Amino acid sequence: MLKQDISIPLYIQLKESIRSSIINGHLKYGDKIPTELELSEEHKISRITVRKAILELVEEGYLVKKQGKGTYVNKRKIERKIVHFLSFSDACKANGLKPSSIVTKKEIIQPTPRDQKLLQLVEGDALLLIQRVRYAADSPMMLENNYFSYKEYHTLLNETLEGSIYQVLEKKLNTKPTHAGETSLEIVRESEDEMELLSVASGEPLFYLESIVYDENDRPIHIGKQYIAGDSYKFIFNNTI
Repeated sequence: MLKQDISIPLYIQLKESIRSSIINGHLKYGDKIPTELELSEEHKISRITVRKAILELVEEGYLVKKQGKGTYVNKRKIERKIVHFLSFSDACKANGLKPSSIVTKKEIIQPTPRDQKLLQLVEGDALLLIQRVRYAADSPMMLENNYFSYKEYHTLLNETLEGSIYQVLEKKLNTKPTHAGETSLEIVRESEDEMELLSVASGEPLFYLESIVYDENDRPIHIGKQYIAGDSYKFIFNNTI
């Protein structure tokens, strides 16, 4: 049962309830979940709240929508840890390309329980979302979503951020990103926003890269969620099996 009298938003409570049911095996691959209307009536919340929870679960790969049929539990993906730390700007320069950026969002949003844990947020802290489209030689390559502690990094709202965020962090906030923690890489299909911002055709696959970046003292700086054009990017890993 969702709780109306706590600070966690209702859509997050619903999302975590469904996600837990999938992880615990109560909902299995191929199961159809109740409709938005049914979930709305069951939990006594608005359909908008239900829709937001479902869309996030679809984006994260737990659910899949089938046109005209409903929403189903998606196939569980095999996870394999990878190690990643090379900024987009450095990657472009290493390949002889000039990097640039356009900031598309600067927003203050509420963290999920997972965000709070990963970024070690204090009670009452919010998230600062910096979304940018990253270009290499004038071609859009990546839609970058970086989530910071608002209390620690709110001054980024006053920066243009068209160049390297890491240089701004180091020069103005005395924070040096040095390494990434656990990183995941998978292939996803684009949403309308990603399709428009990255100028990719409908149905084109994207790489989805998620990582947590730390400073030299192993303190988390930000969560990175990046959508990368699949036809113009190649990952090379030198890890041992």
